[in-house]
Amino acid sequence: MSRYRIAVPALALLTLAGCGSSSGGGGEEPTNAPATTRAASEDKGPVCAGEESPEGLHVLRGGGFRLPGGGGVQYTGADADGTTRTATLRDGERYGSGQQEWTVGPGTGVTVSGHAYTVRQICSYRVVLEPKTAEDRAALTAAPESMKPPGGPADAPLCFTTNEAVLAAAAAGFPAAGEQLSLVGNGGVQRFPTGLSLTVSYLDTKTGTAGIAANCATIPVAAYKDVRVGDPVEFAGVRFEVSEITEQAVRLARTGD
Repeated sequence: MSRYRIAVPALALLTLAGCGSSSGGGGEEPTNAPATTRAASEDKGPVCAGEESPEGLHVLRGGGFRLPGGGGVQYTGADADGTTRTATLRDGERYGSGQQEWTVGPGTGVTVSGHAYTVRQICSYRVVLEPKTAEDRAALTAAPESMKPPGGPADAPLCFTTNEAVLAAAAAGFPAAGEQLSLVGNGGVQRFPTGLSLTVSYLDTKTGTAGIAANCATIPVAAYKDVRVGDPVEFAGVRFEVSEITEQAVRLARTGD
């Protein structure tokens, strides 16, 4: 069988108010969350535009990031023209009618639930947002009470953070750089030490594409659709490249932290 699909949770969408072009509000909306990626063959590149910030938080493609002080932001769409990239950010904890969207580029300022961020980098697989205030930067780097995930929403301090110890623990739960992570496409959930879980949402060997969904603290933190061999993805601050897609599994080669 060349293709099958596995049910995955609907994408969570978190509250956002920002700069850049916007749309939304009023009119009919689809009942399901919109597609969050396009086929890799349609992406003209570059893979990334802008510069990564060491103080930036990573919002993964198709997923949400819960922000300190309440609210959050989700990376729901992207466009690339061969020279630069733009990203679509969407508001709302869960997808629903009447929600607004903003199109942003590298250097754009966004205000999320009263907190200001700068879009430092836009990649095909993530957006990097840098807090503008010392208070928000400190909140993101704060150490959790425990490094053991209690489960459910209480995992948030381990899932939505820039704390170095937490990121190191998450990275240690993956294979070493250059080694392979295999995600079996049987509908099962693969869990990791800081609360992250990964699921293969579908495999299509005829087109050579697959879908990978990630959740943490009950929030969908990534939904990579139509990934192909060679495409980059990221989970818990660790980068991978899709190395193989078979009828049984998606294999990812770890390329860095």
